Amino acid sequence: IASGAFAEYKVVPAKEAIPVPSMKPEFLTLLVSGATAYISLKELGELSEGKTVLVTAAAGGTGQFAVQLSKNAKCHVIGTCSSDEKCAFLKSIGCDRPINYKTENVAAVLKNEYPKGVDVVYESVGGEMYDLAIKSLAIKGRMIIIGFISGYQTLIGLPQSHTEMLPAKLLKKSASIQGFFLNHYISKYQMAMKHLVEMCEKREIVCEVDFGDLSPENKFTGLESVFRAVDYMYMGKNIGKIVVELPHSVNSKL
Repeated sequence: IASGAFAEYKVVPAKEAIPVPSMKPEFLTLLVSGATAYISLKELGELSEGKTVLVTAAAGGTGQFAVQLSKNAKCHVIGTCSSDEKCAFLKSIGCDRPINYKTENVAAVLKNEYPKGVDVVYESVGGEMYDLAIKSLAIKGRMIIIGFISGYQTLIGLPQSHTEMLPAKLLKKSASIQGFFLNHYISKYQMAMKHLVEMCEKREIVCEVDFGDLSPENKFTGLESVFRAVDYMYMGKNIGKIVVELPHSVNSKL
């Protein structure tokens, strides 16, 4: 949460430090990704048993937690991803309906299998996926936007045509859309991290880490490999949270 990134060491006030039981890199996945999913779903998701939740980029660093926390709330979870390997991972963490958007038509799947729409969309992709998610909302459905990775490299969020049509689309369904930025919920952070660390220790959630072992130049090691890790993330290759291993067993997350 404190400012600063891509460093081997960082000095932070003791009150901002989160105690963890061990030096496992899995705990790094919780600091931003786990906390973002936990707090946003708790504060904005209004999850309850039987609700249908759509998670975009579900096999990514944050998506993996949105899937598992939604399942913990006894929801039916749909997750989009880009490969059969990621579909298998999503099934392993409880996703009821993984959709490989490279081989399946997401719009057709949602229309045919979920004709009443989805109650909650956990969205981090933007672009066409965002527009599709809006169309898939059920009556009184809710969308939580935690990012728009499709626009990060151009710093462009929603295309103008989408923003022009958005009010009408939401009005027709009495639906809502809310952004979520973790820093605005900092008062909830310590509580969320405490619970997430406990869940991780008890193996109640999977904290998937991707060290880049399957990347073209193998594992991400040292600060000089950060640029490869960022490219790997933008290409959508990672499963879980990308972690760069630094010297002296100090790790950095992406």
